[in-house]
Amino acid sequence: MADKLLLEDVRFYGRHGLTRAEQVVGAWFSVDVELAVDLTSAMVSDQVSATIDYGLVARRIVEIGTKNRVNLIERLAGMIVEAMLREFPAQQVRVRVRKLTPPLEGLVGTPAVELVRSR
Repeated sequence: MADKLLLEDVRFYGRHGLTRAEQVVGAWFSVDVELAVDLTSAMVSDQVSATIDYGLVARRIVEIGTKNRVNLIERLAGMIVEAMLREFPAQQVRVRVRKLTPPLEGLVGTPAVELVRSR
């Protein structure tokens, strides 16, 4: 399927990580999600009911990211991709999770993971 609904840079503050600093201080996270869904009906009807409401997607991502603490961003990405497939009518979901401000001494760069799952 060529049609995709994209939502980029959904941000939240979380306390995910292995180190004490990550769990106490926390960090900002950024999530991109790509949902493969047929957008033909929405393109023709101009009705939100014919597509996936990206506001609902964003709220769900923030809810998952702020509700429970996990050790690994791989787990966080997995929780998000599973929720997207379970709760929205996408045939495929791509999720990228980045830890923007990890409190790790000497770290240069932005740790990230990307998962792609299909029905």
